[in-house]
Amino acid sequence: MEKQIEIEAVLQRLSALHGVSGFESGVAQAVAELFAPYVDEVYTDALGSVIAVKRAKQEHARRVMLDAHMDEIGLMVTSIDEKGFLKFTNVGGVDERILPAREVVVHGRCDIPGIIGIKPPHLQSADENKKTLKIDELAIDVGMELSAVRALIEAGDWVTFAQESATLLNGQMTGKSFDDRASICALLYAAQTLAGEPLDVDVYFVLSVREETNLAGAGCAAYAAEPDAALVIDVTHAKTPDNPDCPFEAGGGVAYSLGPNVHTPFAQLLKKLAGENGIGAKAEVDGGSTGTNAWAVQVSRTGVPTAVLSLPLKYMHTPTETLAVEDITAAGTLAAAFVRRLSEEPALLNPVEIR
Repeated sequence: MEKQIEIEAVLQRLSALHGVSGFESGVAQAVAELFAPYVDEVYTDALGSVIAVKRAKQEHARRVMLDAHMDEIGLMVTSIDEKGFLKFTNVGGVDERILPAREVVVHGRCDIPGIIGIKPPHLQSADENKKTLKIDELAIDVGMELSAVRALIEAGDWVTFAQESATLLNGQMTGKSFDDRASICALLYAAQTLAGEPLDVDVYFVLSVREETNLAGAGCAAYAAEPDAALVIDVTHAKTPDNPDCPFEAGGGVAYSLGPNVHTPFAQLLKKLAGENGIGAKAEVDGGSTGTNAWAVQVSRTGVPTAVLSLPLKYMHTPTETLAVEDITAAGTLAAAFVRRLSEEPALLNPVEIR
């Protein structure tokens, strides 16, 4: 096997790309190029998801789908006021508290830098100083007169956060859209690990669109691929000073989901494989939806037995998401082991009988 990918460099590259839910084409092109050397076929479906397929050594093999989403949260221009300021709405789960004074990029006829302005504290009243401003009270300032703004920007243009990734101490990185570009790195690591190995299953690496809004990308990809099993990799919350009771820590390994949104035998298999590979793994109990693409994949066609792995992530849905690089490698190693075991033991792909 060729030299392993440099996770930090790939994550930095993917984080720098802009791809709000529904506008992921730029990310898709880069992702397709990254996966191409390790699979037999790469294509893009009608919604824009990238599907990279590693074929089995025989025809008509059973299929395993591995999913991570490409899209990120962001904003969208709704109108331009008479002063040239841009009003906007959210795309996905944007926390209003992080928006004031944030640098952004407006993707109009060209990429235009801007800031989300806020009244300085010196000018705020006592009541204003105590409240969190709502999105409809904020505006983006691109520093241009109205005529210039209208020539370059219109309602419907999307907006992303202007944030460069950075390497921290203790093997951690911070940046925007690590949710879920870090999981793409994990799948890329798995693809490279499995490259050249003869398998008895077709592996569909799905890099899906629109997870942050409606799960459409993974749902449609699963419908087309008709997998016999699926593994969704996403992020979960990690312990921070303001979330001290969280059981998951950056650098502590991965989380595997338990609950009605996952196939219990696959969750148990992930736990077993983690132990065999020396990977830290803790259960995350989800009484309903896992909040991931598994919600859509699980019910595709007549149903897909689905498991979920999550990377511990600090400061989720902010431009400074933070994680440990070693957890990405752990998730990639575990995903490859999951595929390998399903290839070696096809009985695991059979429906569970009621006894």
